[in-house]
Amino acid sequence: MTGSKNTAEAIATSAAASATAFTTASTTTPTTDVVTTAAPTAGPTTATPTDLDARALTPEWWRSAVIYQIYPRSFADSDGDGMGDLAGITDRLWALTELGVDAIWLSPFYRSPQRDGGYDVSDYFDIDPLFGTLADFDRLLAAAHEAGLRVIIDIVPNHTSSDHQWFTEALAAGEGSEERARYMFRDGRGASGQLPPNNWESVFGGGAWTRVTEPDGTLGQWYLHLFDTTQPDLDWENEWVREKFREILRFWFDRGVDGFRVDVAHGMIKAPGLPDYTPPADSGSMGGTAHDSKHTGEPEPTAPYWAQPGVHEIYRDWRRIADSYPNARILAAEAWVDPLSRVAEWVRPDEMHQAFNFAFLETTWNAAALRRVIDASITTFGAVGAPSTWVLSNHDVVRHASRLALTADNLQGHGIGPKTVGLPDPVLGLNRARAASSLMLALPGSSYIYQGEELGLPEAIDLPDEARQDPTWFRTGGTRYGRDGCRVPIPWQAEEPSYGFGPTEASWLPQPSDWAAYARDRQEGVATSTLELYKSALRLRREHRLGVGSLNWLSGFGDDVVAFRNGDVSVIANAGDAPVPLPAGEIILTSRAFDGRTLPADCTVWLLG
Repeated sequence: MTGSKNTAEAIATSAAASATAFTTASTTTPTTDVVTTAAPTAGPTTATPTDLDARALTPEWWRSAVIYQIYPRSFADSDGDGMGDLAGITDRLWALTELGVDAIWLSPFYRSPQRDGGYDVSDYFDIDPLFGTLADFDRLLAAAHEAGLRVIIDIVPNHTSSDHQWFTEALAAGEGSEERARYMFRDGRGASGQLPPNNWESVFGGGAWTRVTEPDGTLGQWYLHLFDTTQPDLDWENEWVREKFREILRFWFDRGVDGFRVDVAHGMIKAPGLPDYTPPADSGSMGGTAHDSKHTGEPEPTAPYWAQPGVHEIYRDWRRIADSYPNARILAAEAWVDPLSRVAEWVRPDEMHQAFNFAFLETTWNAAALRRVIDASITTFGAVGAPSTWVLSNHDVVRHASRLALTADNLQGHGIGPKTVGLPDPVLGLNRARAASSLMLALPGSSYIYQGEELGLPEAIDLPDEARQDPTWFRTGGTRYGRDGCRVPIPWQAEEPSYGFGPTEASWLPQPSDWAAYARDRQEGVATSTLELYKSALRLRREHRLGVGSLNWLSGFGDDVVAFRNGDVSVIANAGDAPVPLPAGEIILTSRAFDGRTLPADCTVWLLG
């Protein structure tokens, strides 16, 4: 295990200074003039998390759902091999119903050589033995539905594993074959084809092309891989590829899944001619940026391998398939696209249902930037009849309990480690994370929670170099730490082996030695804990119908405050350094304790009345 005693002490100190709810009134009342902003199209009220029958009567459940992301290898291990699995998830569904979420999203569990955490799929119709069997999946799906939880699964359409039968057939068939036409094979440049077809770079670092050696030993064509060399890109101009994915969608819809999160939903189609392209220095791995202003500004030139118009034809096709099934099966886009007006193209009425709001995720803890991105999100998505989604962490970014306290830019996918400049203060990071989460869960629309954030987990920074597994680490020669730090198995029981992740000490990534302070059993029933804060926020969100509400800005609190009203709840978040006087009202939620009259820095409250 890795970690430091200081972090645990910091968390204990921060937890002691927190509270979830109490009633008070202030003596100073700022003006609360209402400034309205466009509201999302309102869907039905989110049902209670144990009432599946009520949910069946909620056809547009996805408009206001709180969806919990499970990274299967790091959630719960049922057999002690150090790898989380489907049986482990099934055994722990009770924790998610207690938390109060509406649905779960499972990252890939398909057959895979696991060179990129399962995002290198070798068989879309089966479960990798690491995670179990199709029967295990069916049991998980049935148990989740019985508990009132909908189930969304990942689909990875931009590329396959190089171990996939389709690709091995393509290599064997040779140039000009139907099999090679499934992928992006091209002749090289130069007199003997010794140069790659263009200058594109891989998301994981290095070139995006690899040259094949033919069966006779000669050097042949090049194939495109926007990610690792073992993840060849499919050619989505090929109708054979499109039909195969229709079969994949139907296979899982027929089993009963409630939707798909579409990996790299801004990929798949490449610009004609595959022109050279050099990305700007401030873009992250998937095209995102750390700059708050870019997301709501004017569109910049699009990379020839991202966000091409042809992707929308694919999703219109997929939407027709989803709509042919009962009970609102959905499609959610992972589209790292700027600005928000362009992201909204993915959720037009005949395309996908949701698109991840990465503009919100990448916004720093700054009131002006937050107001700007919230306003733009609700207005832009609402203009096409879609709800905004809200997300702060996932399996590809630094956890927000660390990210919000970084003092230097952190591009998406680069990660942080021991040598990172501007490492976060853990107390500041947790305070800001709790405040940001309390703000997010009060917004109208759908919210995503990444496993472990309800425990206040920070990024695992001090992972030994030899333990790292992200392809980014290897392809950049260790200059980028990658995403391992946010994927470490989560802690359940402070005094158990692997913190209760499994029945043994085994853990596929080493867990920090100070994570006992974050374990679920240490936080259960403790009013000041991050876990109980999330439970309270989700309960109040349902009771006050915040997910289907509308946002009205409140003025009079100063430039460093985000203040709005949603239904009968006023939300005030202090992102500045100075305390802020509060208006009179019953405080029903606060991200940390204070005197009830002046809101301290890095704190969010919900007021009733």
